[in-house]
Amino acid sequence: MTTAPPPLVDADWLAARLGRPGLVVLDAGVGAHRHPTVRIPGAREFDLDGALSDPASPLPHTAPAPADLQRELRALGLDDDSTAVLYDGAGVYSAPRAWWMLRAAGFDRAAVLDGGLPAWRAAGHPVSTERPAAARAGNLTVRPRPGLLLDRDAVAAALADPGTAVLDARAHDRFTGAAPEPRPHLRRGHLPGSTSLPFTELLGPDGRYLPLPELRARLATATAGRPRLVASCGSGVTACVLAFAAHLTGHPSPAVYDGSWSDWGRPETGLPVATGA
Repeated sequence: MTTAPPPLVDADWLAARLGRPGLVVLDAGVGAHRHPTVRIPGAREFDLDGALSDPASPLPHTAPAPADLQRELRALGLDDDSTAVLYDGAGVYSAPRAWWMLRAAGFDRAAVLDGGLPAWRAAGHPVSTERPAAARAGNLTVRPRPGLLLDRDAVAAALADPGTAVLDARAHDRFTGAAPEPRPHLRRGHLPGSTSLPFTELLGPDGRYLPLPELRARLATATAGRPRLVASCGSGVTACVLAFAAHLTGHPSPAVYDGSWSDWGRPETGLPVATGA
């Protein structure tokens, strides 16, 4: 497979290419969807709760150092000329995070399966209960792209920039502070100056991304015309649902707060927190 895939593909697109040389299917499920018992045939695990996050970081889902990331991607059998298709068992939830990490690593031959495993099964395509054989080592070279994954200081600067919209992908009641955080040590609320855009508002009832005109309209409303966009969430996973949608619509430079609320919301940071709408 020589031509890079479109960033978002459907189940029939993948089914027509499954098993071709150079195609690597990766299950990027997290939480309850990690270590799946049912998978797309041949899919390997892109383990965001394990080896594909930085084990030295106190924060969940922090991107690994480039050398560590390269080692893990090669262990999945990825070459520089591979085509990677990423999906998760929830639909569209954590697969965009894996895609975003690959893009930040300088790898552009990746696609997200729209609707994930539920869409694959709904289309009548086969699944497997067998774990794939160990992959031969790949030769992918990580070439980091700065500016796609931001740290706390960069996000603080973005919040002070009138040309940047910081969008929060968490549920609205977590944004306002009305609901407790699933990580109980974190404060309630949101980054001062950020805007609530729950990632679910970019998905249809079938769990797939909305059509591009609707994505553009919802992002335009949330950004209020500001040309730069930073996405945040609980731990940097569903923020990538927003950033990936922005990429789909042609936004020039969306970015993701890698630590997200798991970083900013810690009491020991002393950072300001806002509550309410």
